[in-house]
Amino acid sequence: MSLDGVTLDQLRTLRVVAEAGSFSAGARALGITQAAVSQAMERLEAQLGLRLFDRSGRTARLTSHGASIVAGSAGIDAELRHLGEIVEGLAKGRESRLSIVVDTMFPTSSLVDFARAVGREHPTVELLVLTETLSSVSALVRDKSATLGVAIEDADLDGLNQRRIADVRLIPVAAASHPLARAKGPLDARDLAGAVQIVMSERTKSDVDRGVLSSRTWRVVDLPTKHALILHGLGFGHLPEHLIRDDLRTKRLVPLPLAAWGGEEPRRGLFLVSRKGAVLGPVARWAESQLTRLCRRVVEHHTK
Repeated sequence: MSLDGVTLDQLRTLRVVAEAGSFSAGARALGITQAAVSQAMERLEAQLGLRLFDRSGRTARLTSHGASIVAGSAGIDAELRHLGEIVEGLAKGRESRLSIVVDTMFPTSSLVDFARAVGREHPTVELLVLTETLSSVSALVRDKSATLGVAIEDADLDGLNQRRIADVRLIPVAAASHPLARAKGPLDARDLAGAVQIVMSERTKSDVDRGVLSSRTWRVVDLPTKHALILHGLGFGHLPEHLIRDDLRTKRLVPLPLAAWGGEEPRRGLFLVSRKGAVLGPVARWAESQLTRLCRRVVEHHTK
């Protein structure tokens, strides 16, 4: 059996008749004659090679085959509406796909809220979300794997449009069980010399060390791993304040008074980046403002 020749109008008529309960009621709902409905259903049965209606009674009733065809075609209208929305959006210049990449410093809760907003405001848009570290973020924007990126200032941002959207406060911390957590005064290089520092590193080779204060380092390439290692007492390191608020409140992590910072925790800027010369569609421009707003809402909550 082939579906060649079966039309969307036939399937829509079948569904309307099934919902209305009779050919006559279906005809009234469709605004056509009962004879036209009857002919359309007879033609559909012939094309499918299936008996869709039992006509032995006063009112034609769906057979089991008919009910199966009705159920199987139920999603067609929804798919057509979805396709229509995509076509309408493309005609207006709206994108069908949005790809973003964010540094692991970007708050996860902000990313979840952003995805929720995309689903609500742009339900026809396919969303791709990537998380990377340091210059891997800007690299994905440069090679067009992502339309937009949120990168930390230590990344290689050369040749990209860039706009600072928030400052992340980095707090040097150790687990409450770690020897450094018992320090009373400022910790200098001698105090840190024997301690393991957990350091974020590039996935690719890099000669740049950022904020390394100990001669003993363990290197990781994602923030959740760094957080877990420090939380379990395996070393000390800097973590974004928005990530460890609960850990600080419950004293699972303890802030370290590092002499190197003179009482001021270091801050790193988060930058919204895109390719120079790239023409951003309305969804991407909307995404820029949403990412900025949602990031600031979380990052700046306790950093004023």
